[in-house]
Amino acid sequence: MQLTLARHPVTEINFGDKTRLDGTSLLVDAEELRALLLADDRLQSVDLETVRAGENCRVGPVFDIIEPRAKEPGSSPDFPGILNTPATAGMGTTHVLDGAAVTVLIEGSVADTEGRVGRVLEMSGPAGEWSPYSSLQHFIVAPHARPELATHIKLNATRRAGMKAVVYLAQAAMGETSAETTTFDAVGPMVEGREGLPRVAYVGQIFSRQRSPEIDEKVIYGANTNGMMPLLLHPDEWLDGAIVPSYTLSLGGAETYFYQNHPVITDLYRRHEAGELSFVGTVATIAGSDNEDRDRNCQAAANLAKWSLKPDAAVLTKFGGGVPHSDMAITANLLEGAGIRTAVMVSDMAKDRRIESALLFNFPDVDAIVYCGGVDTIWKVPRAERVVAGHPDLTEALAMSQEIGAASIVGILNQQGATRLRAVIY
Repeated sequence: MQLTLARHPVTEINFGDKTRLDGTSLLVDAEELRALLLADDRLQSVDLETVRAGENCRVGPVFDIIEPRAKEPGSSPDFPGILNTPATAGMGTTHVLDGAAVTVLIEGSVADTEGRVGRVLEMSGPAGEWSPYSSLQHFIVAPHARPELATHIKLNATRRAGMKAVVYLAQAAMGETSAETTTFDAVGPMVEGREGLPRVAYVGQIFSRQRSPEIDEKVIYGANTNGMMPLLLHPDEWLDGAIVPSYTLSLGGAETYFYQNHPVITDLYRRHEAGELSFVGTVATIAGSDNEDRDRNCQAAANLAKWSLKPDAAVLTKFGGGVPHSDMAITANLLEGAGIRTAVMVSDMAKDRRIESALLFNFPDVDAIVYCGGVDTIWKVPRAERVVAGHPDLTEALAMSQEIGAASIVGILNQQGATRLRAVIY
């Protein structure tokens, strides 16, 4: 398996009469894209906007943020299980619009949200500086589903619209010369020539059974994770569309853009290519719904890593609130007991800023702990000059000066490594 990313830099996005790349400018035929999205009869309309990097603008409620990518013919499919049959991802060439993002909004009025504005994209000001998304050029897609549909059907249509939009935009790069290509080195437990290097695996949660997935909630290769046991994945599968986030971003803090640029996986690749370690592979798992479910999954994840990947060390991350802390810690403790050194990433869900409230496990062997930020960090944001809202009723609620917590600003709080927050004890 080998994945090549052909990168095409984008410094501005504008509407035009034909979708194409003009140097580093992306021109978009809005009517053609709108017709493509409205071919799904679950949608009755779709709004399209552009937002510049650093613009004094607030956008929300955010359903997902996705990097525009499209597969070259002969490669693995685009978003298998969502836009295509669930064939293995991570092979061939993927064209990437570097510096661009498609931000998909969820529809909801003030009445629907009880006055809450949900997760927002903050493009400027003190909070925006902490989000990597504020430096990107955003193409906003706001689908409006037929009101009589069930909520999960609306969300499924919204997810599909976002994926179709990113592939459509990235196809503008087909036939264009890329500014840079990235081809990932071979990794795995059987790769030769890595003798003497520490063998490192990644064990990552992709869902938490703190909530039951919807029947059409496509998380991994189009499946909703219901009944899922831990499984081995090639790192390229994570990076190339096999995994997308839950319908509910508030717990996971991971957007599709995150998975496409997964900081743990890409850093392990970087160190693998630098000859510092041997990256032997990944295990995808989920957090359990009860003690029996937890024990089953933790043991299976640890055993997969131990017997199939045979690592010397492993990095673990979680998905969700406080309970997934325990799943991750138990898995790490099992690995430590098998002689595999671990490092875990945690985030604090307590709001009282006390270490005692944040301490959800205490295994002496699990002592390499990286803090990824907590919900206690709050920004006072000024009134926004421009607002792009998923529903017009939310425009004023979004625009006003207000206090917004880190968990409500996309790109700031992430439990899996993509954050600039850290803990300081004083």
